[in-house]
Amino acid sequence: MNAQEKNVATHGGVDDSVLPFAVEGLDVRGRVVRLGHAIDMILARHAYPPAVARVVGEAAALTALLGSALKFTGQFQLQTRSDGPIEMIVVDFDAPDRLRAYARFDAERVHAAEAAGDLSTGTLLGRGHLALTVDQGADMARYQGIVALEGGDFEDVAHTYFQQSEQIPTRVRLAVGEEIMGVGDARRMGYRAGGLLVQFLPQAAGNVADALQDQGINVDENGAEEASADDRWQEAHLLVDTVEDHELIDSTVSSERLLFRLFHERGVRVFDTQPVHEACRCDQERILTMLKSFDDDDRQHMVGDDGRIGVTCEFCSRHYDINPVDVGVNVEKGNEL
Repeated sequence: MNAQEKNVATHGGVDDSVLPFAVEGLDVRGRVVRLGHAIDMILARHAYPPAVARVVGEAAALTALLGSALKFTGQFQLQTRSDGPIEMIVVDFDAPDRLRAYARFDAERVHAAEAAGDLSTGTLLGRGHLALTVDQGADMARYQGIVALEGGDFEDVAHTYFQQSEQIPTRVRLAVGEEIMGVGDARRMGYRAGGLLVQFLPQAAGNVADALQDQGINVDENGAEEASADDRWQEAHLLVDTVEDHELIDSTVSSERLLFRLFHERGVRVFDTQPVHEACRCDQERILTMLKSFDDDDRQHMVGDDGRIGVTCEFCSRHYDINPVDVGVNVEKGNEL
C-alpha cells in the first residue's frame, strides 16, 4: 500500500470532495463525488425551480467526476444547448477544485412539463448537443467532444461519450436530492448531489494471462482471456447497478462506506480525496477585459441612464458597477445615445 492509499473500511468520508478508487480484482478504477454545501450554494443562489435545480445538480456532479481527472491546472467545461425547457446549462470545473454552474430555462415550459407529470431529465433537456471541453491554457490545444442529446439523461450521455470518444467501458450513476440542514430556527431544506464513475481499464494482455495462469486457469490464445475480461466488467457493471440514489446523496453514507459495500470482496482501495468547492472566476479585471473586447458603439450602448455600465455574472449573480471611462467609453457621447 503506497502513501496515498487508505483503508476503505476505516477512512472517514468527506463532503464536497471526489474520492478516487481502484478495484484491481476487477480491473476497474473510478471516482465518487459527494457535493453538499457547494451544490447547495450554486442552486440556492439562482433559486431555480426544483426540477431545474435537479438537472443542474446532475450536470455539476458529472462535471466534477470528469474534471477531477485532469492531471494539470486547467479548465473542464460541460455545456448543453437544446430545444427542451432547459435551453442551456454551463458547468465549469477549474482544476484542481473550483466548481460553478448556471442554466437558462423557459419557466412556462418547465411549468407545462410539471403539469403534464413528466419532469425527467431527458424531457427537460430535449434534443440538441452536449459539449465537453478541456482547456489546458493558452499554449496548449483545446480538446472538445460533442455528444448528441436525444431525449436521454446525463448518465446516458456520459456512456455514449465514453463509448464514442474514449472507447473505455464506463458506468456512471448520478443523483440529486434535498436534505434537512441546520438546527433549530435555522433548519431548512438544502440540496445535495452525488455521482459514481467506474471504468474498465484491464491490464496488458500478457499480465492478464500471467495472472490467470497463477490462479491455475488455462489460457488459450483465442478468447479465454477476453471472456475473463468480459466477466470482470460484467461483474463490476452489475455491482454499480445496485447503487440506489439515496446512497449517493445521504450525508450519513460516506463514499468509503458505499465502495466497501460494493467491492469489499474484491479488495477495493481508495486514495486521497480531492476537495471541491463552489467558486466563480469572475472579478473586476476579467469584467473590464471582457468589456474592452467589444467595439466602441457596443460599449457606448451599454451605458445606462445613470451613466454607468452594469454587469451581472450569470454564474454567481455578483453585480459589477463599471465606470465607462475605465473601458474607454466616451462618456459624453455615451450619455447622448
